[in-house]
Amino acid sequence: MANKVKQVWASGKAVVNAWLAIPSGFSAEVIAQCGFDSVTVDMQHGVQDYQSMVQCFQSMHAHPVTPMVRVPWNEPGIIGKVLDGGAYGVICPMVNTPQEAKNLVSYAKYPPKGVRSNGPIRAGMYGSAGTYQQTANDEIVLLPMMETKTAVENMEAILDVEGIDGVYIGPSDLGFSYGLVPKLDRDEPEILKIYEKIIKECGKRGLNPGIHCSGADGAVRAINMGFKLVTLSNEVGLMQTYAKMQVNATREKSGGKA
Repeated sequence: MANKVKQVWASGKAVVNAWLAIPSGFSAEVIAQCGFDSVTVDMQHGVQDYQSMVQCFQSMHAHPVTPMVRVPWNEPGIIGKVLDGGAYGVICPMVNTPQEAKNLVSYAKYPPKGVRSNGPIRAGMYGSAGTYQQTANDEIVLLPMMETKTAVENMEAILDVEGIDGVYIGPSDLGFSYGLVPKLDRDEPEILKIYEKIIKECGKRGLNPGIHCSGADGAVRAINMGFKLVTLSNEVGLMQTYAKMQVNATREKSGGKA
């Protein structure tokens, strides 16, 4: 299975990514039909576990989206397992040093590039027998999260790690680590300056910076800055935003009857 994320990047465009916090195959099926390039199951802060991740992937399989996962932590057990379950992209939180980025690459790549154990129980069904292992190292997207002051201080060394495809910015944690209120669409000059440097340094290395946004407005601003992957909130936020809009409109237009 070709990785649509890498195809979009090769075309020069930005990837529009969805985010699933709800452990529901039906929710995943609905989101997969909405025009996203990729759909990420959130096992860190989402209410997802391994079984629900697999169910989400199964529900998305009929649609042209790349299945990805944000793992709960940078450790080999869960990274190998989500890849065996069918993830074609791994977003890994709290990668603060080049060694941690090297560890992520090692856990996700088959030998000789890494130490991933062979056993793609579900991912192997994406191709004919034995072909998955031949392409996995090249097709799987690896995005360590850059979301702390320490990571920013180590930015260039992290970006120099061979095997990553870019970095993924967690704006809430990044701002939090600089003593700011956690939020997604940031406008503080000191944070925007960090974004500019990340984009510049990624560009020098042919890497793809990604970022989590609250919605279309923030995503468009990020794309215009140079980000190559933008996440539109998550399905919880999208549902909540639209539901509130509809409830408020009903009350406002009912002439006081609701």
